[in-house]
Amino acid sequence: MHVTVNEHSIEISPGTTLYALRDRMKPGADILVLNGGPVSHDAPLDDGDAVVLIKRGETPSQDELESLMAARHSPGVHEKIKCASVGIAGLGGLGSAIAVALARIGVGRLVLADYDVVEPSNLNRQQYFVDQIGMAKTEALRENLERMNPYVAIETHYTRLTPQNLPELFHDVDVMAEAFDTAPAKAMIMEVFSRSLPAIPLVMATGLAGHEPSNTIVTRQIRSNVVICGDLVTAAGPGMGLMAPRVGVAAHHQANAILRILLDADPVGGGES
Repeated sequence: MHVTVNEHSIEISPGTTLYALRDRMKPGADILVLNGGPVSHDAPLDDGDAVVLIKRGETPSQDELESLMAARHSPGVHEKIKCASVGIAGLGGLGSAIAVALARIGVGRLVLADYDVVEPSNLNRQQYFVDQIGMAKTEALRENLERMNPYVAIETHYTRLTPQNLPELFHDVDVMAEAFDTAPAKAMIMEVFSRSLPAIPLVMATGLAGHEPSNTIVTRQIRSNVVICGDLVTAAGPGMGLMAPRVGVAAHHQANAILRILLDADPVGGGES
């Protein structure tokens, strides 16, 4: 018989029970999950069962976490992801959500830059917590990402981004995410990357305010090395605030476009997506 234990397939003898498997594979495990549900009693195992053994409070080793991710992503996909480096300019509603998505899938290195601090008004859509109000966003986000995936290399720059320092800070990333709040800043980063870093794909966003339909947010290729996500129309203004659901849709369009680029896939997929 074969069962999977923490995503690894192993052979067991007929009649093996859950507790016997725990004692063999992870004696200290105090949370046992069988076929997707936690159990608190011993049970015989059947061929094809899926078991997860957890020791409460224990952080998986890097090898263990990577093997779990590889099983979910497929080994070839995960190998590319863990060797990748992504830059994120701006760590507000877009940038913080992009960073969370990329850290969760195990992107190897994130280069994060912002000059702002966490404010109470940020908490309606940004990936921060009440007790982080007043912290630099770079450090608050690092703290949160390390709780999600402690094995991602995180490089932070608490600085205002300018045409002069952008090329220096992001010259060695594989893909760049633009996550600024203002149109002039968006135009600035596009101009800098087109002039100074033309080989690095730039994934941008605009048009994501309010509670308009999710399906109006799309991913478009606007230049050979520039992708833009959003509806390109809906700007923040009176009666049209920035809110977590729609900002999150746009941010995850960006994160998915970045992932596709890292995997050598068309970020748009042959049409608007």
